[in-house]
Amino acid sequence: DSLFGYYGLVSAMGAIVCLGSVVWAHHMFVVGLDLKTTVFFSSVTMVIGIPTGIKVFSWLYMLGSSRNSINEPVVWWIVGFIFLFTVGGVTGL
Repeated sequence: DSLFGYYGLVSAMGAIVCLGSVVWAHHMFVVGLDLKTTVFFSSVTMVIGIPTGIKVFSWLYMLGSSRNSINEPVVWWIVGFIFLFTVGGVTGL
């Protein structure tokens, strides 16, 4: 029994690690970065959404194809985590 999207998840995590070490400056929007630097960091910040989306959709597929009942607390914890993770990513919190 293999995990759905195992190689996709591993690749997405690797991409997030690599891109995550580059996107740090998007938190520094008030220090007056020049235009080229701002464009670069904004672009990399948008690109990091692709592997993040792969992870979220893989999690949703695994949750939907599991045999867990909707009444189990762990299912509600997982759904809550995915919801808060997505809302935090979309709003930038």
